[in-house]
Amino acid sequence: MGGILMAPVKDGQIVETNSQTSLSKALKSDNNGMDKDAFLQLLVAQMQYQDPLEPTSNTEYVSQYAQFSQVEQMQNMAATSELARASSLVGKEVYVKTTGKDGDPRVVYGKVDYVVFENNKPYLSIDESLYSLEDLDTIVDLDYKNAFDKAYQFNIDLNKLPNVNGIDLSNAEDIDKLEKTYNEMTDYEKSFVASDNVKKLNQYIERLKEVRAAAGETEGNGDGEGGDGEDGDAEKPGTEEVEGA
Repeated sequence: MGGILMAPVKDGQIVETNSQTSLSKALKSDNNGMDKDAFLQLLVAQMQYQDPLEPTSNTEYVSQYAQFSQVEQMQNMAATSELARASSLVGKEVYVKTTGKDGDPRVVYGKVDYVVFENNKPYLSIDESLYSLEDLDTIVDLDYKNAFDKAYQFNIDLNKLPNVNGIDLSNAEDIDKLEKTYNEMTDYEKSFVASDNVKKLNQYIERLKEVRAAAGETEGNGDGEGGDGEDGDAEKPGTEEVEGA
């Protein structure tokens, strides 16, 4: 049987040949992904170690290659779809989950400036740093984020005030600022403020009027009834939010 190909054996163990080594590396690379080179290495190894008494037919080789071509086309379609998806994110605000230099998980927020496609994988550029599309966590509407951030800061500033019965004129500027901030919000932005916090703001506003009256001030800034004319007809915060409450 001089024509039979056999793997070499040393010390009772099969010694891996160059072809086997290449095949092993090809199968382990890129998360077990297969490219044309890996397929050809696999094909050569199959031909090298086939049974010479029952060799694989040419038709079967052609069939295997056709199947591989179909798989490759599907992979290319998937890669194209991922690129299209990543490209649609350019200009969008996103949250990306990643790992910091210390190894701890963290979340990065920013606008996607552009997309890079490397090794059939799309990467999002945020503040000149690249993040895999697989790490994408949330796509954020900018109007939503701005409204959320404004309401969040409003709630923080409101909670910094002392008890409503403990305020004095030193708190007047902060309360006036909160009232102005709320009145300048759009209806969409106001929807992010809890109705309880709107009621709480109204309590501070009413209490501040009493404090100013007790201190000899008028309802506004001491310039006559209605203040300087800007606050006299100002919308009372929370009118729509707490209606019927």
